[in-house]
Amino acid sequence: MGEMNHQPGAPPPVGVPPPMGMQPMMNAPVGAGAMHQPYEQFNQLNYCVHSNPSWVQVAGLAFLHYLVMLGSTVMLVSIIVPAMGGGPGEKARVIQAFLFVSGINTLLQTLVGTRLPTVMNASFAFVVPVLSIARQFNTNDFESNHERFVHTMRATQGALIVASILNMILGYSRAWGAFAKKFSPVIMTPVVCVVGLGLFQIGFPQVGKCVEIGLPMLILAIVVQQYAPLYFRHIHDRTTFLFERYSLLLCIGIVWAFAAILTAAGAYNHVSLKTQQHCRTDKSFLISSAPWIKISYPFHWGPPIFTAGHSFGMMGAVLVSSFESTGAHFATARLAGATPPPAHVLTRSIGLQGIGIFLAGLCGAPAGSSVSVENIGLLGLTKVGSRRVIQISTGFMIFFSIFGKFGAFFASIPLPIFAAIYCILFGIVAAVGISFNQFANKNSMRNIYIIGLSLFLGISIPQYFAEYTASAGRGPARTNAGWFNDIINTVFASGPTVALIVASLLDNTLDPRANENDRGLSWFTPFLRRRKGYSDPRNEEFYSYPIRVHDLVPHRFL
Repeated sequence: MGEMNHQPGAPPPVGVPPPMGMQPMMNAPVGAGAMHQPYEQFNQLNYCVHSNPSWVQVAGLAFLHYLVMLGSTVMLVSIIVPAMGGGPGEKARVIQAFLFVSGINTLLQTLVGTRLPTVMNASFAFVVPVLSIARQFNTNDFESNHERFVHTMRATQGALIVASILNMILGYSRAWGAFAKKFSPVIMTPVVCVVGLGLFQIGFPQVGKCVEIGLPMLILAIVVQQYAPLYFRHIHDRTTFLFERYSLLLCIGIVWAFAAILTAAGAYNHVSLKTQQHCRTDKSFLISSAPWIKISYPFHWGPPIFTAGHSFGMMGAVLVSSFESTGAHFATARLAGATPPPAHVLTRSIGLQGIGIFLAGLCGAPAGSSVSVENIGLLGLTKVGSRRVIQISTGFMIFFSIFGKFGAFFASIPLPIFAAIYCILFGIVAAVGISFNQFANKNSMRNIYIIGLSLFLGISIPQYFAEYTASAGRGPARTNAGWFNDIINTVFASGPTVALIVASLLDNTLDPRANENDRGLSWFTPFLRRRKGYSDPRNEEFYSYPIRVHDLVPHRFL
């Protein structure tokens, strides 16, 4: 190499070490030491999809995953069951039905679905159509609220059963896989971000409903999980391990006990009923209302009622659950140390999700399922992405769905405690979305435009729909066709759905061929698509069927 032209007194060129004796900070080149190469996997993960900690650790982490998903289940039930006419007894039985269905669906997904460590839980995407069905049945038309609840439940079950066929068609016809082949890191960046950010309503707004419980939980969780290991790691390595893995269990126990002390001391005796419901530990009435033993068998609320309008309206929620789960699967793959899920894996997952929604309609769960975002964040927080942990957690879900009193005991934890945890877990998922941008050209104005617009509209449009609904009692779509209103109000109330539609449309129409390298397709394509029969061999390591199932299922369906 020839001599480099370098002016005296000027900083050396990037990549050229400074002369011996020079102070490192005086003439350091701009950006030196601040550049990091893209990495397909997070280096800090302790266990990936197919690596497993000890059985004791697995049991503890599985119970933690159960607790985390339980909070959002109780939140959803608290919204839809009172609107349907149900009381504490109905809430307890619906929670049991959700837990049972979640356990079955999660086990199926980890065995023959994506094979990723994803928890399938009741989805908030179904709130709009369920409330729409509930509004159509007037209390005056029934002898009691319980009778109205049962009738509404039967109508909801019928709509879920019919609407689930849409997911089965999208999945098993491979239509969803054809759509997934158009994905790129530019698309996944805003979509996964909004998967986390789009749930901000059940974060700090719920914490603020009982700030004296929620805020200490948030602060304690951060301090114990992040700062305590830094100060105790000099004592024993195992101390750091315990804080990182099980700090949330410790924090939940401490703050739950604190809430119980406040309740027993009479701190909430003279406050509003709404405050008591969020702060007291004895206001849920779930323990007294839940049966000791109850199995969620098919049609235990009665035979379903099939109505065309309700079924079409429910299809909007089913479609939204597919969009949200797709983005969530990509986040799970990153936090579990797996490759991005290939198109054929996504399409079989969506088909299986349709079967899960069908199962929810059979077993009396008034909403379908999608991937639980909070459990994705927990994978990153504990640094354990083991599939076995999630599979064992299904045992807790099914056990507590059958033995209702025990499940109701944990379901009575004040919701602000769960909301404080979600502030952390949803934030982790949102940040994972940002990490996808490392595989694309971060200095491309085209990419910046697509990511920025998709991210903003993915948050802004659902916020408009939420504010409109809160003020008017109904969504912005108000035509004479109720089922059409439900579809529009459901689809555009979902942040991940809006972000995925906008990003996919822009990224695949704004000169896509000329910008393939900028879009990051050189990294994404070998994992997501099969070109000329080739796909990255590592996909089989994470997504292949178990050997017995592989022998039974024809190769063309894999």
